[in-house]
Amino acid sequence: MLFVIVAAMVLIWPSLSSPAVAQLAPAPPATPRAPAEASPDDIDGERMFANTCGFCHQNGGRAEGRGPKLSKSEKSDEFIMERIRKGKTGSMPAFGGVFSEGQIVAILAYIRGLDD
Repeated sequence: MLFVIVAAMVLIWPSLSSPAVAQLAPAPPATPRAPAEASPDDIDGERMFANTCGFCHQNGGRAEGRGPKLSKSEKSDEFIMERIRKGKTGSMPAFGGVFSEGQIVAILAYIRGLDD
């Protein structure tokens, strides 16, 4: 019996050290990327709003369109930022993967600065 085990090990051992077996080993975990920061060129909240949000939030957010009027909104800053990030099922797409946190803050600042 011991002879069979030793013989099997002699036959199998060379293949265990081959590059093919090394490829089966799990890859080391990827280093998480730092969140993308917005550059000074893309922190123009008004321009980002006009290009992305203005289709649904009419007149720069001052009037209701497909989306609600945003000027003088009583929603909290956190609510608005979370809505930008995650959207609303059936109503608004999520933009959390599109905008950096800096860009979301810039859009919020634009919304808060709206007058009717």
